[in-house]
Amino acid sequence: MILEFKNLETMHIILGASGQVGSQIVAGLLKKGESVKAVVRNEAKAAKLKKLGAAVAVADNLDLDSLISAFKDGDTIFLLTPESGEDEDVLGKTETILENYKRAIELSSIKRPVGLSSIGAQYAKDTGNLLMSYMLEHAFGELDIAQTYIRPAYYLSNWLPYLDTAKETGVLPTFFPVSFTISMISPMDVADFTAEVLVDKTKINKVFELYGPAEYSSIDVAQAFSDVLDLEVRAEQIPRENWHSTLAGLKFSDDGIRNFIEMTEAVITGKVGPEGINIDARRGNTTLQDYVRHAIMV
Repeated sequence: MILEFKNLETMHIILGASGQVGSQIVAGLLKKGESVKAVVRNEAKAAKLKKLGAAVAVADNLDLDSLISAFKDGDTIFLLTPESGEDEDVLGKTETILENYKRAIELSSIKRPVGLSSIGAQYAKDTGNLLMSYMLEHAFGELDIAQTYIRPAYYLSNWLPYLDTAKETGVLPTFFPVSFTISMISPMDVADFTAEVLVDKTKINKVFELYGPAEYSSIDVAQAFSDVLDLEVRAEQIPRENWHSTLAGLKFSDDGIRNFIEMTEAVITGKVGPEGINIDARRGNTTLQDYVRHAIMV
């Protein structure tokens, strides 16, 4: 495939470029004729990105020297705080990563970071994993650069790990009350909007809250699975007393479990939610049904 680069003056640095959001951002920018440097942790994942037409850098977000090299010659940068339930100190690791980002940006030509945040990032305490997004949005206040943050709603892709269980047992396990509704969005819609933000110089010094086209419940997700799989799937809430053991079985660390539970309870109780005030709200187009159909049928 031969790409025609329309914008050779701006270099976009995309972290997490092999992930579901990052890879779509890379593809979207390249289709727009933009210059892209894709940053990955594993060199084995570089070939596919190079084939698309991106330059590739290998860097670890805990290795400052590799980040300094990767950020070189960048103008805009897409940043995220990688989340793993296995980390022994979730917020401590996030703080280290953000300090590395800050130092690497200071030593680069980057003029604007675009950060992947989350709905609920406006709260400074007692929100578990959502504090990672709060920390991201406040990491670069000392730098004299424009900043943009995108706060997506709950990812529809969060349900896909339950697909095999749904097939085998007819049950969709959920930490939410089964009738509890929440805005859900396709990661691809998030990626497409992020690519738009990266190239649009009017979308600076802003925070965007990004919603799906509707609010859905676990019952709705189970019904979407039922429709696509052609079998009966019912949503079933995991009892609160089983949350710890369930997460431990998924290899979450004790700190990972604590932060996940704190976040989940904050969402369910309504303690966290959209900010709304002085925020630019947008909506994705992909419905729950379309997302599940595409994810399962592909």
